[in-house]
Amino acid sequence: MSAHLESELPAVLRGQWSYEPRYANVNGWRMHYIDEGKGDPVVLLHGNPTWGFLYRKMIPLLVGSGRRVVVPDMIGFGLSEKPTREDAHSLDGHTANLTALMRGLDLTRIALVCHDWGGPTGLSFAMSNSARVRALTIMSTWAWPLPPAEFHTRIFPWRMMHAPLVGPYLLGNHRALAGRGVYLSVVNREQFARTAQYAYEAVLPDPASRLLTWVWPRWIPLDENARAYERFKWLEQELSRSKLPALIVWGREDEVFDAATFSERFKQMLPHAEGPHLVTGRHFLQEDSGTEIAALIDSFLRRLDANEGKQ
Repeated sequence: MSAHLESELPAVLRGQWSYEPRYANVNGWRMHYIDEGKGDPVVLLHGNPTWGFLYRKMIPLLVGSGRRVVVPDMIGFGLSEKPTREDAHSLDGHTANLTALMRGLDLTRIALVCHDWGGPTGLSFAMSNSARVRALTIMSTWAWPLPPAEFHTRIFPWRMMHAPLVGPYLLGNHRALAGRGVYLSVVNREQFARTAQYAYEAVLPDPASRLLTWVWPRWIPLDENARAYERFKWLEQELSRSKLPALIVWGREDEVFDAATFSERFKQMLPHAEGPHLVTGRHFLQEDSGTEIAALIDSFLRRLDANEGKQ
């Protein structure tokens, strides 16, 4: 598929995603991102199997509040290059790709917004580049080893993704995650199906392009011998020591990363964090409450601005 897929989206979606496409070379891959507005940067990170389109309701408010908004598509997703080798994808690799973009743009005073796999990726970047990061917003994600919750121990769908044949068949050949999975993870499904679902399916049009939708979940550690166990152990330790200002926002209907388990654990790790603020939303809470989430982030950053002005 053309790297300039944005020109191929249907008119109803181009109207929702009219930003100038930008591209950067990160560790040999072509990464798409948008860069709008001026001021201190807010970096919005998506997860699996979405892309920057997930933040379309939030970008105008944040830009209008005097912020520079940068939204990258992770390698393998959205309008970024899609490697077709499984070994091209790892948690450390995605963190390195994000780091290359942030350093290439020389961003500092970053307000980092982390969702889903954008959590481990973005938080790993933040813990290793704290001088560049001003604040964190954490939404529907995790940052510790072993299965995050009971949902991730179920045979279907989670352990099925680790199966060598069934996982690629369901998530690659049948778009189980990019299609049905996202649809089931929003509250207002009728509106989502009418206005947004195609945007997620269109950028992952064939099994080869959907490789990462089933490779990435395999990096969730299911036991202490898992390849990412030590990375998540390190991340939990570093984040627990972090004093970065933080905001916790969660979808009250989230069934994948339920609020009672996950938002409260982040609050224990970061007792100074604001929130958790609960909004209408399942796992992809930006679809149902993007405007409200943007307002919470804007208010949070305005308080930081005011506190800095007093010092």
